[in-house]
Amino acid sequence: MRAQKVDILIAEDDPDDRLLVRDALRECNFRNPIHFVSDGEELLDYLFQRGRYAPPQAPAPPGIILLDLNMPRKDGREALAEIKTDPKLRSIPIIVLSTTTATADIRQSYQLGANSFITKPSSFNGLVRIMRTIHKYWLKTVRLPI
Repeated sequence: MRAQKVDILIAEDDPDDRLLVRDALRECNFRNPIHFVSDGEELLDYLFQRGRYAPPQAPAPPGIILLDLNMPRKDGREALAEIKTDPKLRSIPIIVLSTTTATADIRQSYQLGANSFITKPSSFNGLVRIMRTIHKYWLKTVRLPI
């Protein structure tokens, strides 16, 4: 089965974590375009095509968003709530990828509309396994609303 060709948008504030995610995706031979934003405000600018993401530089809409919860300016929870209340954006699957294991954070993420919640693994090999799973499930198994 072939993977769907959609852009992946990753909201992650930590430069080291962004590098690890990029390397894990390369290890998995991800062929989809990957875009990174560093906080919730930049995520919303990207999605609403504001600021540096305004036309004509506007990027393609993402098919999936990987979202960290704890980010500066606007955290992942606030961004998630805003995305899922917008009729044009709410159908984009959002996978929370966070270090937290707190039941309250997991419950709140789902209540706000997250499609999945994954706790970041502590090892690079664990991250590669998660990226393979995301690729297989979200890009090869399910049909995205694109």
